[in-house]
Amino acid sequence: MLHDRVLVALDKDASERRSASGIVIPATAMLGKRLAWAEVVAAGPTVRQVAVGDRVLFDPEDRAEVEVSAHDYILLRERDLHAVAERDEPASDVGLYL
Repeated sequence: MLHDRVLVALDKDASERRSASGIVIPATAMLGKRLAWAEVVAAGPTVRQVAVGDRVLFDPEDRAEVEVSAHDYILLRERDLHAVAERDEPASDVGLYL
């Protein structure tokens, strides 16, 4: 990866969504502008805010698709990312005592 580029893989569950009542909404349904989550696969040397393995939020309209080794990825600039999800920390063996 060069400069501020980020290579991401779309979440597997991004193609379909379920409503609160359990209705499946296909990816082709237009519901207005909706951002998408993806996992960072690679990052360029000048990327500062994200690392490989982070989940990021981006606008699917601002993307360039690329195929590498028969896998589909999306190439973005770091400035096109809207948010980074907080990592889930594994539960520790030490509890909080009051």
